[in-house]
Amino acid sequence: MAPLRFSANVSWLFPELSGLPARLRAAGSAGFEAAEVAWPYADPPEALACAVREAGLQVVLINTPPVLLPHRIHLMAGRVPQGAERAAVRAEMETVFLENLRHAAGVLARENLVGLLEPINTRLTDPQYFLDSPHQAAAILQKVGRPNLQLQMDIFHWQIMDGNLTGNIREFLPIVGHVQVAQVPGRGDPGSPGELNFPYLFQLLEDEGYKGFVGCEYQPQGDTVEGLSWLRSYWDRQGRPQAGQ
Repeated sequence: MAPLRFSANVSWLFPELSGLPARLRAAGSAGFEAAEVAWPYADPPEALACAVREAGLQVVLINTPPVLLPHRIHLMAGRVPQGAERAAVRAEMETVFLENLRHAAGVLARENLVGLLEPINTRLTDPQYFLDSPHQAAAILQKVGRPNLQLQMDIFHWQIMDGNLTGNIREFLPIVGHVQVAQVPGRGDPGSPGELNFPYLFQLLEDEGYKGFVGCEYQPQGDTVEGLSWLRSYWDRQGRPQAGQ
């Protein structure tokens, strides 16, 4: 079994540092081999690209048009209009979403990129978000039928909406292109108190043969590097040399 590879979501991690270039460099210094960025447009793309090179990172995911040569792009769904009943607009919204996804898949294929669909929970994070469960996302992916569109599994959202993580991971992992982690319910780091047993979940991902990156998309409770003790413990168990060693 191959060990998991982790990427630092610098839109969430290192909030004690100002600007994405500084956060990218900090991610490299902390031992990450990859990074992901939700919204990279606050900084000039040239500065971000330079920071990525200096940190020795690869960018594996963004939520926007490609500026940092990522391998994957999160294609966000829309929101149910305020005042509308979800059931009443579901069919129309899905039709539009399918059309947009087919177009996006063609554009991404020309650049050899993968588009990802991420269900976001509607209980805590965004009550109006259209795509809120792995079952719904998997059904849409099947209807689109494009090999370069995959599922983004954010364990935080999946636990809140559906639980049954062992069963859902085993069922949907074959179409998962990226994983993200945070503790439930506070969205803290995987080592913080909460509902989820991350050593078990990491072992499950390994056992099921997951080869992609695991994105660290959580809210640090204090200093980011000090809060990475959970990741350093994982690396120690894998025999991986740590940063500076």
